[in-house]
Amino acid sequence: MAEIHQLIIKHGRDEAKRLVSVEDRQYVDIAARMLAEENPALGITYSGFCLTALPHKRLEDDAVWRRQGHKVRLIIEPGRLPLPGGEDKLFGVPFGSRARLMLLYLQTRAIQTSCPEVELGRSMREWMSRMGVPIGGKSYRDIKEQANRISACNLTFVWDDDGRKAKFAKDSIVKGGIQLYEADDDNQPRLWVDTVRLGDNFYKALTDHPVPIAEPALRHISNQSMAIDIYIWLAYRLHSLDKPAPVTWAALHGQFGAGYDRIRKFKERFIEPLKAALAVYPEADVEITDEAVILKPSAPPIPEKQFLIR
Repeated sequence: MAEIHQLIIKHGRDEAKRLVSVEDRQYVDIAARMLAEENPALGITYSGFCLTALPHKRLEDDAVWRRQGHKVRLIIEPGRLPLPGGEDKLFGVPFGSRARLMLLYLQTRAIQTSCPEVELGRSMREWMSRMGVPIGGKSYRDIKEQANRISACNLTFVWDDDGRKAKFAKDSIVKGGIQLYEADDDNQPRLWVDTVRLGDNFYKALTDHPVPIAEPALRHISNQSMAIDIYIWLAYRLHSLDKPAPVTWAALHGQFGAGYDRIRKFKERFIEPLKAALAVYPEADVEITDEAVILKPSAPPIPEKQFLIR
């Protein structure tokens, strides 16, 4: 993918598309749009989400989600929310690209404002639109579903620090829930609650271990949940390396391969979202081999100075 970025810089997008394989032309378009971004806006995620991730597809509502990453394990348990009339409903674990984008918004705003209370309403609506997510129709129903799941679930991170288990206490991601209502004066759905508060343990972990990412990068892959996961993993890993680090396909399967019984099948499906993630991370230096994906020291997607200033 580094070669694609160089082709675009040297020859322009149209000529670069002519010089690559038919299969890679889609990544030329993504890479060209990313290279055209000026002064990318800052996004933030918690380091734990760089090494583990939400499910990509819907689970059974009562299913608990467990994923093992490098020295960290994520557990997400479904929960219940009250309904009008005194009843309650079980909501399953959040999943897919919409849940990831909502979490990224909440985390980014909490860090930018140094406050666990995050504004919703117009601010979140504008951000989702900026990320290419329309707030209406099926997209709105998807967002509402994921908002309920995020509000209801409990998550736990278990870190393995030199053989000692350090447990992120079980906590809700948000307190009080994210409430969505169907219509506004202009016949568009709106986010009714003014603010939502992140769970205390989650907010502390986020402020202790924030990872900067480029917001436009997510916009260009906003419908690809696997590509989002790979991008934030690379944003976390690459700039901290001092020498090349091979990651075997078995290890990648363990982190990203939920739903794939065989490593060979996972490997075939992993290449495309990996290329999409690399297309929006021009600084990334990654080599794909038959045995492993080799990570090489690379500049972060957001310069350290820019992150510190904000």
